[in-house]
Amino acid sequence: MSSKEQPIVILLETLSINDFPGHFEKLYHTHLFCHRGSIRFTFNDLQMECKRGEFLFWFAGSRLSDLQPSKGFKATVLLVEKDFLNNNMPDQSWSINALLHSRVYPVKTLHGKNDRQRILSNFKWLHDRFSETDHRFYEEALSLQMQLFILDMWHIFANEYERRRHSLQTGTLYERFMQLAQEHCMTEREVQFYSNQLNITPKYLNLVCKNSSGVTASGWIQRFARERILLLLQNKNLNISEIAHEMEFSSRSFFTRYVKKLLGATPSEYRSRLG
Repeated sequence: MSSKEQPIVILLETLSINDFPGHFEKLYHTHLFCHRGSIRFTFNDLQMECKRGEFLFWFAGSRLSDLQPSKGFKATVLLVEKDFLNNNMPDQSWSINALLHSRVYPVKTLHGKNDRQRILSNFKWLHDRFSETDHRFYEEALSLQMQLFILDMWHIFANEYERRRHSLQTGTLYERFMQLAQEHCMTEREVQFYSNQLNITPKYLNLVCKNSSGVTASGWIQRFARERILLLLQNKNLNISEIAHEMEFSSRSFFTRYVKKLLGATPSEYRSRLG
């Protein structure tokens, strides 16, 4: 078991925000299934709501505030300590779009009983494995269970991502831009590319985004690029030159300057902080 004071896995049946441990949003990745009622919150300066039958995922360190459960609210919550989850992340590059999508759309609409049962079963299995401290191969078994849990969550996230992508093809300009930005931020970092796709001017696209979210189009592109870079840098199987090439930077030095601007640290400095 972890030597830290805080447990690395916590399972809660909750009726109130008071049931959550202090500063949970900083220490834990939060997985929540809403059984009844709803919970409203502010996420990245936007008002959101998770209702009955929906699934909610917050990354540790998310810009989260104003949590307000409704009358009759009930949820099952799984909290996973951020370093433990990050250190057991399977090496699946295809998952990046689903993860980026979750950083913008934390509420997932589930389809059918299978997804609901998959989530609740995985909550229980991970917590049971964490509690089984007398297992002869405790650390190894817990690590594998964590990886299985992540793969099942990615399965749900990716399916929801694909459904939303198809449904937004006829959505508003803002919704279509957000989808395009998530798909292309890896290599397209200029507003002009997205305005061309939408047949509008860059100035008008920035205005649409500003009016819809308080953030300009260029601001969203930088946010998405930043999240993707963070995920790639956390993957120790990729060296910095490979990441720069994958993001189609002309040179490693140009990539380093771009990362320094977004993160306040060079890629090497950021990785050194990860340990």
